[in-house]
Amino acid sequence: MTFLANSLQVRREFFMRPIFAAKRASFCRSLSTTLVRDINYQESQLRWLQEISSILQHYVDLPEIDVPDVLGKLTYKQLRDEDIEKIAIDLRHHWEVGEGPCTDMVSLLERIGIVVATIEMGTSKLDGICTWSAVEDRPHIILATDKMSFPRRQMDAAHELAHAILHKNVSSEELKKDLKQIEAQAFRLASAFLLPSNTYPLEVRRPSLAEFLSLKAKWRVSVKAQIKRLTDLRVIPESHATDLYKLYSAKGWNRGEPLDDEWSISEPRNLADALNLIVDSGTRTKTDLLSVEFTMSAGDIENLTSLPPGWFTSPAAEVVQLKQSRDRAVAANSGGVVIPFGKR
Repeated sequence: MTFLANSLQVRREFFMRPIFAAKRASFCRSLSTTLVRDINYQESQLRWLQEISSILQHYVDLPEIDVPDVLGKLTYKQLRDEDIEKIAIDLRHHWEVGEGPCTDMVSLLERIGIVVATIEMGTSKLDGICTWSAVEDRPHIILATDKMSFPRRQMDAAHELAHAILHKNVSSEELKKDLKQIEAQAFRLASAFLLPSNTYPLEVRRPSLAEFLSLKAKWRVSVKAQIKRLTDLRVIPESHATDLYKLYSAKGWNRGEPLDDEWSISEPRNLADALNLIVDSGTRTKTDLLSVEFTMSAGDIENLTSLPPGWFTSPAAEVVQLKQSRDRAVAANSGGVVIPFGKR
């Protein structure tokens, strides 16, 4: 066991801890074309994220879960497109997002109690993964940092949020059987949430790549996703969408769109802030956390909590108490002293 622990860079207790199993299926984008080993790796990362989250909540309170039940007595199989459109509007009202652009999906996810992490997934076929924790009854989401831009981060986050909302009770068997329908629903809700049907289409005057690029600057959604959104809403016909996609490809935008680097990519903060709070308050030291609480390596924890590399090995910041000089203290207590200037 010692050899195995050293090879995997974990403590021996790692093999004796409770297994953090998902409550339901884990939703991976592009699941049908992803290698099994890549999916297994990401699901193991998701279980580590659940373990970290559970441990940290012994010391700090994460935001309360605010994920409303939008299905009621319906199942995902009964959802129509108009149902999903209404759900998107209702969610915006519930979370008080307004009717304009949602400028930071990662921040919203954390505000409503979802645990979020971002890691390099090592494959272009995985953009995110989501599941509900059986221990916390809380959604956990991991987003990919590969081939990343801010508009992509927005759509990936909204897509995984859609899975958490629409597909909480979907089994692994249903996921395999109805993958195409489930993915289509998640993309529809993500697009409807980022580009609401009651406001965004009203801003489209003459559908063209130039206009979509202008709207991208405001809504922070890719040109390609806007074309798909307007096609779904039947604002533009399929034939015109096909022409736009061809022009899009001819411009080389499949490799990267204009404005992709215009905004800094948002990172989750809740877990990193929780660890900093625990250490800065003196509740536990970094050494205590590694030797007692966590079973995985420091690097894996830093990676999943968006902490800088080496955080666990760097010394804690020392708070220095400055001492007031005696002369200044006397002057402060005795009032000001007026010194006359000499005559020239």
